[in-house]
Amino acid sequence: MAKPGRGESGGISVYLQQIGNMRLWGILLALTGLAACSDEKKPAVATDEKGTGSTAATSFGGFRAARVPYSLSDTALLRHSDTTALDADRFTGYLPDSLRSALFGSARIRYSPLARIGGEEGSETYYVVKAAAGARQAALLFVFDKQQALGGAFPFLAPDSDPSTAQTSGIDKSYSIVRSVVRKKTNETSSDGKDVFIYNAAAKTFTLISTDPLEDRRDVLNPIDTMKRTHPLAGDYVRNERNFISVRDARSPSEISFFVHFEKDEDCSGELNGTALLTSSRTAVYRQGGDPCVLELTFSANSVSMREMEGCGSHRGVQCLFEGKFPRKKEVSPKSTPKKKGKK
Repeated sequence: MAKPGRGESGGISVYLQQIGNMRLWGILLALTGLAACSDEKKPAVATDEKGTGSTAATSFGGFRAARVPYSLSDTALLRHSDTTALDADRFTGYLPDSLRSALFGSARIRYSPLARIGGEEGSETYYVVKAAAGARQAALLFVFDKQQALGGAFPFLAPDSDPSTAQTSGIDKSYSIVRSVVRKKTNETSSDGKDVFIYNAAAKTFTLISTDPLEDRRDVLNPIDTMKRTHPLAGDYVRNERNFISVRDARSPSEISFFVHFEKDEDCSGELNGTALLTSSRTAVYRQGGDPCVLELTFSANSVSMREMEGCGSHRGVQCLFEGKFPRKKEVSPKSTPKKKGKK
């Protein structure tokens, strides 16, 4: 039976199998026990000088306090209908561009509160927020440090459109983030997968510490596949259907958009969707504020080589790196229809 209200899988699965289960783009799993809004009057949200508000997390109203272990299912998230709206500009400002693009593209996002976890005795505070744009829905996790400054944003849950899967995400007593998925098979059996992440306060990032993928893996969804490819470096660089780098146009000719997905073995996979700056006619570097990952792409006439320059652990398994050479896939030109000879 199909789950109610599921939207299109869109461009998520990556950041979201970044993005999510690293093998299941579009399955960034969801949590149970949704939060009801507080009956108290919502306090005003403090803003910083730029009005974006990267501090004063305790002033966010409408969040119900929750204790660990905390969990949320995909069905519960999709059924959640809280009408309390959070400051859209503020929360969109908290999201890295690559995560926002992978989940919602350029659509306007509406945010509503789900739960507030932690914050006792000066520890980090975790806010679970529902984000929706059109038919697309996801649960995001925002972490604020002891000084109430933004520490990081994480794709906590992004339901897929597959009626055979049931997804759950949670935070256990050690504050590890566990995303799991169960898929029912036609022979009344099931398979399951699980990813476990921890928040690294020093690096202000989330790190994948273990992964147990589904036995029957689904196709990798490429979130930038339909983007323009007029840039000289644009194209698909492919080893096989589960190991490839796609390059597309970006907003500026001095940049490229790219999506990387690789799987070395059952214990190691990686995925990254972002924008890289051209440092020469043949070299581009991914470096984004708030993300410790630095990735270099070096192009030749018929291939691209990938090299991890600084820690990209939040985008891959702990036993592997972003590295290797990928041959360029030849473009298939549409066949022209031969002109019929006119009668003499």
